[in-house]
Parts: sequence; structure tokens; C-alpha cells
Amino acid sequence: MNIEIEKASFYRIAYIRQVGSYGQNNIKVMEKLKKWAKSNGLLNEQSIILGIAHDNPKIVEPENCRYDTGLVISNDYCISDDYISDGNIIGGKYAVFKIRHTAEEVQKAWLAIFPELFKKGYQLDEVRPILERYKIEMVKNHFCEICVPIH
Repeated sequence: MNIEIEKASFYRIAYIRQVGSYGQNNIKVMEKLKKWAKSNGLLNEQSIILGIAHDNPKIVEPENCRYDTGLVISNDYCISDDYISDGNIIGGKYAVFKIRHTAEEVQKAWLAIFPELFKKGYQLDEVRPILERYKIEMVKNHFCEICVPIH
């Protein structure tokens, strides 16, 4: 598995939170966010959408797992819709895994990422969340990235 190490910037995001089991509901929230972004002229070739799983379903009951679907926005953008929240992603060092954007490949990647990181001697930063990063230009070519915060 190929790992790129990058120093990510601070992101300001507009997001929608989904609470419950990860999976199909996350996809619905992603579509809702993309529809909002498109209707507000925020979805273009340079757009970055983030999927942020806040909880480990092995530790937190699935019905309480939090997943945010966010769109990176400028610091001066004013959010005026009640169902869209405003948040931040702290920058820092990330191990980035580029994978094919299919359910099967994403699932395989989640199983392989942590053993690969530990094998290479990386330590997880458990303060920052793991990000699924969907750059529009990359998604058009059927790829996405999983960004794991490391020390």
C-alpha cells in the first residue's frame, strides 16, 4: 500500500452531521451536502469534500457514531442555512492513502491502513480525526484519499 506523508493546512468547512451506523446514511448526507454546495455555487473542479468519522464503532455503539460530511470553504464565506454547520479541521501531518473510489476498495483500505502504518513505525495522532478526502478532480477519475493524522 502506497503512503504519502503530507503537511495539511487548516480547513474551514461547512458540514452536515449524521449520527448512527456508518454506511448508507453517510452517502445520503454526502448527496445532501453536494446538492447544497451546488445550489450555492460552491462545487467546482477545485472543491474538496471531507468525510469525517469521529467514532470507532468498535468502541462507540453504532447508533451513536458521528459522521460529518464537509465541504472546504473560504474563511469569509457566510453560511446562512440552518441545517449546515460551520467547523474547522486542524492542519498537521497526515499519512495519505490514495485508493480507488469503490465500496470494496474503501473497505479493504480500512483493514490495511493501520497495520501498514504500524509496520512503518508511524504513531497515530488520536486528537485529530481521520479524513476521507474527495477532491472533485480525483473523484472524476474514480479515486479518493484516506488521510490518517500521525505524529
